[in-house]
Amino acid sequence: MTQPTLFVEVHILQSLPPSNVNRDDSGTPKQAVFGGARRARVSSQAWKRATRTEFAKATEPADRATRTKRIAALLAERLTRPVTEGGTGLETAEADRLTAALLEPLRVTKSSTKEKQSAYLLFFGKRQLDEIVKLLNGRAAELVALSDADLKAEVDKLPVVATLSSGHPAEVALFGRMVADLPALNVDAAVQVAHALSTHAVRTEFDYYTAVDDENTEDHGAGMIGTVEFNSSTLYRYAILGVHQLRDNLGSAEDTRDTAVRFVDAFTRSMPTGHQNSFAHRTLPHLVLLTLRTDQPVNLVSAYEEPVTGVTGLATESALRLAGELKSVAATWAAEPVRTLAAYNVEVDKLTEVFGPAVAFPQLLESLGELVGKWLADGQITKAAV
Repeated sequence: MTQPTLFVEVHILQSLPPSNVNRDDSGTPKQAVFGGARRARVSSQAWKRATRTEFAKATEPADRATRTKRIAALLAERLTRPVTEGGTGLETAEADRLTAALLEPLRVTKSSTKEKQSAYLLFFGKRQLDEIVKLLNGRAAELVALSDADLKAEVDKLPVVATLSSGHPAEVALFGRMVADLPALNVDAAVQVAHALSTHAVRTEFDYYTAVDDENTEDHGAGMIGTVEFNSSTLYRYAILGVHQLRDNLGSAEDTRDTAVRFVDAFTRSMPTGHQNSFAHRTLPHLVLLTLRTDQPVNLVSAYEEPVTGVTGLATESALRLAGELKSVAATWAAEPVRTLAAYNVEVDKLTEVFGPAVAFPQLLESLGELVGKWLADGQITKAAV
């Protein structure tokens, strides 16, 4: 029997002032050609990182995830803590030796350049490391007294891989984890994030700047001269949350509901921080549209295949295009969302006809929580009455 699915899609229109939030290796704001026109682009990786950072703000430090090559250092530090603080009280050298044995089943090969770093980034929850320490069950001193062969034999009996394969924090459940050398550690992501694209064509501009030497009173020349590239844009941002996958990853309906709401909140409010001090580019969206589907996700970026143009602003026309695309997809493919929720400050009657009445963002999140909770309980969501 096919598993019921629920996709929560987040469509956002957001205008950025002159900025360089995500640059390439030459310092140029990232771009892409779409519909034959060059667009501003912010990579999905950059916005996922910003979302994770925003999401973590409302999470207790001990419940957060971390993505790092320093898992060995983190585990060894826990082993050296006093027993009263959840550690084992080992000396540093003993902790390092026991850590190496505990992590050996993970096939976390050491970096060729840095002794205590793994060869790749590993995404895991901080509490999962605490659970690995608990596996020792007070036997840490006994284990480090063994020979290398006996230590390996004893550690092989401990479910280290299983411990890292369960009890995932919300961040890992949302964004997933891939370990090519050990598929047992893989976690299917519940979230997909598209590259943000401008709804219109853009061109890169240059800011020529100078810095004055405050202590130089001998001449009026600059102490430093340089340039930074930038653009300004109205972006279409899109992400998908598979509620069914999130539930499978977390194992709790209540946690799934809360995490779904928190993800939408964090994704909406997040902002990549490239050149943030130079441009102070943090804005809030013009429009946040949530579409709930039980069949398959639909990215509505085709609304902007023909670039938006305008001399009196781009947000209103971009919003109208989005409404038109949603309506067109529903008519052509019989792919109407089960539910639609929207928060927007663009005053156009046509948006209300397609998206429904605008609500305050907190109310949007509250309604989303109710709908996700109902689906988790009943396995279905009925369409809103017309």
